[in-house]
Amino acid sequence: MAGHNKWSSIKHKKGAADAKRGKVFSRISKEIIMAAKEGGGDPMLNARLRSAIAAAKNANMPNDNVERAIKKGTGADASSQMELLSYEGYAAGGVAVIVNCLSDNRNRTASDIRAFFTKYNCSMANSGAVSWKFHRKAKFVIEGENADEEKLFEVLLEGGADVDDIIVEEDYAEIIAPVNAFGDIFKILEAAKIDTAESSIAMIPENTTIIDDIDTARQVQKFIDVLEDYEDAQEVFTDIEISDEVAEQLAAD
Repeated sequence: MAGHNKWSSIKHKKGAADAKRGKVFSRISKEIIMAAKEGGGDPMLNARLRSAIAAAKNANMPNDNVERAIKKGTGADASSQMELLSYEGYAAGGVAVIVNCLSDNRNRTASDIRAFFTKYNCSMANSGAVSWKFHRKAKFVIEGENADEEKLFEVLLEGGADVDDIIVEEDYAEIIAPVNAFGDIFKILEAAKIDTAESSIAMIPENTTIIDDIDTARQVQKFIDVLEDYEDAQEVFTDIEISDEVAEQLAAD
């Protein structure tokens, strides 16, 4: 899991750089849409949505954008009836990939995703061929001085939270927990005034695919970047694990 966390850390830092290029609103909007679709549009009854709205406020995202994303997720926007679609397959090095999309046109999205897999020499798989390797988990990302394993463990333990793992890499920490613990952990972190850089329901692999070749890692990263930039894609998950050496080279790219 340590190697997988290095990949997550690199991707998150890249996301911070993307934010400077105007992509942050898109990422937050997608999380709001997913949260509203799964748990409803009332943030008082939907901790995941409340967390996403908090992230939107921290990013100075306009209220109109937030409300529009909520309406898309709940289906209240009659002009945009969205359908949740999932695609599975393998990237370079046999890395398992899951792409969850929200689309108003199933045929267009399926065609686009298939084209991405073909263009980057990846292979699509039937439903269930990859997803069995993953488990749905609550995931929180903490950055900066609060990314301290001992501090987070103490706060969550005192709050009685059910946590699977706390993974720390430099100034980056991931809290992994059962899905039904999302609300409790969000409230505990909120009360402790610990801001989350990211909070979501993620697909976490039970086992990872180890990549120790920089060229293969770059191929995977390029493919994942394209998927994440695709308008219909809401979430992209992989089982990649990289070595320290590869992580350093990717971070330097």
